[in-house]
Parts: sequence; C-alpha cells; structure tokens
Amino acid sequence: MSGIFQFKQFAVDQTGCAMKINTDGVLLGALADAESSQNILDIGTGTGVIALMLAQRFSSAKINGVEIDESAALTAEINFQNSPFANRLTMFQQDFQTYFSENLGKKYDLIVSNPPFYLNSLESPKANKTVAKHTDNNFFDVLIKGVSEHLTENGLCWLILPMTAAELVKGLALYNGLYLQEKITIHSFKDDMPHREILAFGMRAIETNNEEFVIYNKPKLYSEMYIAVLKDFFTIF
Repeated sequence: MSGIFQFKQFAVDQTGCAMKINTDGVLLGALADAESSQNILDIGTGTGVIALMLAQRFSSAKINGVEIDESAALTAEINFQNSPFANRLTMFQQDFQTYFSENLGKKYDLIVSNPPFYLNSLESPKANKTVAKHTDNNFFDVLIKGVSEHLTENGLCWLILPMTAAELVKGLALYNGLYLQEKITIHSFKDDMPHREILAFGMRAIETNNEEFVIYNKPKLYSEMYIAVLKDFFTIF
C-alpha cells in the first residue's frame, strides 16, 4: 500500500515510510483509551496515522509524535499539518530515549506505540525497514522504563505486540511498577490462534480486563466488531 490513504476526516500520505498503514496501527488508534486523554504521546509515529486517529477521537487532546526515521518524521509532519487537527499535533524527529531525557518532567495521560517487534530476528537488508520492524529485548526494557516515568497517576500506556513480545513486555512492566489493566487478544478468524495482543498498562494494581477481538468473519469479510471500531475512520464502512 502506498500513496495517499483517505480516511473520513483526514488523509495520510505514506511516502517515505517503511511501515505503511496496517491493521495493527489502526486497531491501536481505534481502541487505545484513558480516563483523561488531554496529553498523548505516540512513540514511533511513522506515518502519523495513530496520532491522527487519536486527535479525531479526543477533540481537546494535545498529541506529540516521536519518530526516529527522518523521512517518516517529515511525512508525518506533513500529514499533521494537512489535517483538521494541526494545531493539536506536534512532531519530534528523534529517538524516544532522547525525547524522554529532554522532557524529564513531562507526563502523559495516554502513551501509545506500535513498536518494532521482530525480536532478535534476521534483519532486513534495507536500513529503514530494519529500524521500523526489528528490535531486541533491550529496546523494550528501555521503552517500558521510560513509559513508567512519564505516565500520569491515572495514565495508561497501550501497546500492540505479537504474542512472544507481549509476554516479555508484561514482565518488564511489572518490574517497572506498571500493572496490566487491559488485554485485548487479536484473532484473524474466530477459530484461529491469536497473533497479537493489545496491552494497556497503568500505575494501579487492578484486575485485568480481558477481551477477544476477531478481525474477519470469513476471508475478505470484516467482522461486526472490526467495523464497529473503525466505522468512524474508514471510508469503506
């Protein structure tokens, strides 16, 4: 998928972005939530699609996007400026570690990320693809520690991860004083094994809310739940 992706209230130019708009990103943008979402951070914003979806959902929120890849960050900045939410979106072209270190006192009600997820796997020959998709255990260690220091008391961090990475992150979160508030297990079809988990972490030790989410009823036919969460965004619904 390339070129312009038209949503109902905004458009996303994907030029120069290694990771194009995908199911993982739009599900996170549609499902991530918090009691108060006035200040939001999108780590690894890529095209900016998740930040834009959150800007549409939370009409008074200020949203910061952080992206290490220069080309992707430029594209996201253009998408931000061309959207109806331009005055509430700010782009930072840097790695999240630097962003956190330069904003030590900054707290967020909602932090989201669709992070690199191929743990210790064969790297892509294209450098930007490698940055966008590959990582190691240390990446998540640093990410979760940074998140724990920049959430408000009632804030939440939402991540979408493959199953193996999700297990690693749950342990790292607990070590850093973050508790699993919500787990949404993603299946392509009802009887398929899950392939992703959307996890929400916060400071409060509460009982985890567990949900199942199915994308398709049958090949090329989206489920009612998928349509319900994306009907405000996708022009096909």
